[in-house]
Amino acid sequence: MILTPDELDSFLQAKNGAPHDLLGMHPATKGRAGGLVARAFIRDAATCAVVELDSGKVHPMDRLAAEGFFELFLPRRKNLFPYQLRVTRHSGELRQFYDPYGFLPTLGEQDLYLFNEGNEHRSYDKLGSHPRVIGGVAGVSFAVWAPGAARVSVVGNFNDWDGRYHPMRTLGASGVWELFIPGLGEGELYKFELFDQGCRIRLKTDPYGTYFEAPPGNAAIVCNPRHHQWQDEAWLARRREGAGRPDQPISVYEVHLASWKRQHHDGNRPYTYRELAPMLADYVADMGFTHVELMPVAEHPFDGSWGYQVTGFFAPTHRFGTPEDFCFFVDHLHQRGLGVILDWVPAHFPRDSFALAEFDGTHLYEHADPRQGAHQDWGTLIFNFGRNEVRGFLVANALAWLDRYHLDGLRVDAVASMLYLDYSRKEGEWIPNRHGGRENLEAMAFLRETNRLVHDYYPGVLMIAEESTAFPGLTQPVAEGGIGFDLKWNMGWMHDTLKYFQKEPVHRRWHHNDLTFGALYQFTEKFITVFSHDEVVHGKASMLYKMGAWHIPEKAANLRALYAHMWAWPGKKLLFMGCEFGQSHEWAYAGQLDWHLCQYLDHEGIRLLVRDLNRLYVAEPVLSRHDLDSRGFRWINCHDAERSVVSYLRLDENERVIFAIVGNHTPVIRHAHRIGVPRQGYWREAINTNSQYYGGSGLGNDGGKTTEEVAADGFSQSLSLTLPPLSTTILKWTAEG
Repeated sequence: MILTPDELDSFLQAKNGAPHDLLGMHPATKGRAGGLVARAFIRDAATCAVVELDSGKVHPMDRLAAEGFFELFLPRRKNLFPYQLRVTRHSGELRQFYDPYGFLPTLGEQDLYLFNEGNEHRSYDKLGSHPRVIGGVAGVSFAVWAPGAARVSVVGNFNDWDGRYHPMRTLGASGVWELFIPGLGEGELYKFELFDQGCRIRLKTDPYGTYFEAPPGNAAIVCNPRHHQWQDEAWLARRREGAGRPDQPISVYEVHLASWKRQHHDGNRPYTYRELAPMLADYVADMGFTHVELMPVAEHPFDGSWGYQVTGFFAPTHRFGTPEDFCFFVDHLHQRGLGVILDWVPAHFPRDSFALAEFDGTHLYEHADPRQGAHQDWGTLIFNFGRNEVRGFLVANALAWLDRYHLDGLRVDAVASMLYLDYSRKEGEWIPNRHGGRENLEAMAFLRETNRLVHDYYPGVLMIAEESTAFPGLTQPVAEGGIGFDLKWNMGWMHDTLKYFQKEPVHRRWHHNDLTFGALYQFTEKFITVFSHDEVVHGKASMLYKMGAWHIPEKAANLRALYAHMWAWPGKKLLFMGCEFGQSHEWAYAGQLDWHLCQYLDHEGIRLLVRDLNRLYVAEPVLSRHDLDSRGFRWINCHDAERSVVSYLRLDENERVIFAIVGNHTPVIRHAHRIGVPRQGYWREAINTNSQYYGGSGLGNDGGKTTEEVAADGFSQSLSLTLPPLSTTILKWTAEG
């Protein structure tokens, strides 16, 4: 025996961090004789032999331990040769296979250098598990970053989840552990077993895993996510051609896939990606939305987190199918002319013991100091954005979703919690930055890098920030000192506008400023105007039931007036599912939307209005061309608090197409209400939210009005309008008449 008893004991106790130094074939000496030594550790092996592939010669190995450790010494042999191991199991089964310890590393020095530097943008193609063919041999390569571990093994059904049988090698000082296991393929379940410096065993899922089994197992599944044959070339070409153009209409339908619709005939289960694709595409296209935004679909163990507590950052959740099924979903929507935006969660991660938390026995992905590494509100952990490998992990994660799944945008969750070190913290509970300030400089650098790289690699893809503060320059380009997002959720407008509409109409005169104040900051950032899932949960009431009225018809009238105001107001649009037909109940993640309500006109009328608003918004460039700058907006009258009437214009730069929007937010009919307008002629009524078609009384302006030579609101001509109660009226003038 060449192996020392101490080396053998260390290996059998699974404490050896350099298995390739012992296993496989190596030059060696025994006594004075030089030669080759081969060793193998095979589960449930009664005998083991080395088979020379060139000659077919068989060399029986000596059994050094009952657990299945074998050794062979070949004196006077100098050159390594290709071989396989021939094993007889205790059951009598005979197998012959390639030795996992006979292969060179699958990662090179340049890969590791870039990874440690945080600049390996495709680390998702290097780390994790990947089916590969090496030297003509098919198998799976595994790689994981765990610099604090003393030993790391791949475990799965193929070795009875025993960490002694497939220990990995560490690649220098990189902290990366690697192993190629020949003979494995797609569908294998696996985890990483880590022996940390505190002599504790940790069983962890793969941070770069592309597919996972359901809880409570949570094992990663070997999967190649690139099998799908994409058919969306035309869509991607149009996306590239529109890159960087803020003048395009963007109207987003936010969806939680598990609760949009459910299969009642099959145990009330959620529909799969493949089942949802045509159903959702049909509905969203008919409704006139341009994009779908998916609440997080990255793998997560708890349905009640809505997907925001991610444990598999690179994996579409198993709940609706495989990664290839998700590709089909996105591809189908693209072929129907619909973009797909993903809700992305890089701000934090849960404490589940099987995932990222204390991954290798150290605070690897999170800060060690809870004043930096623990999120007070959600009980989660905060990424250490200042660590190269962690920053690289998240940057690569963003790029992987765009690369593998052709997504058209990322809505970045909880950006405010990333930007501020004192976010939701009291005095003494946070650590200032190196300048003594409250800004998280590392998180800012990470966001800038992510936005820059996304735009470099994937022109036309949207980066959208969910950010609730007045942090400056969020949508300013990185080259100009900004953070580099394309759009930011307009949380201020949303809160103020809802505050206004929640008031009973008799009180609105005292809160007129809530409806108009948003214009003061509307063009300080590039805004998307939103009513998201956050507004219809946790006792906040549904959009319909927020409305300040007692009866459903009046609530519906208020909501119709609000939606028409939203679509006419500058900014891109986003609406959460169910809000488009005025769902009565708050959103519930475990059920489906109350689609039966659409049989009632109070609800169906809201849906029909949203459809018409989308169609108007998409068809009329004047409503989107200057969504993000002040050239397309002008007040008519923002001071009529006494009557709770607000009026403004949307217009193109040449003023050849002009829209006048007038909102009457009391239940009083305003006869002969005069508004000034900049052009003489006929103003056609494009939208009247009081139309009988939408569930209103039908009172309006008989299709349109012609100006009169009566000065009003600073204009030399005006319109005398009938303003229905609780309504928004949109009128259109064109130079052609």
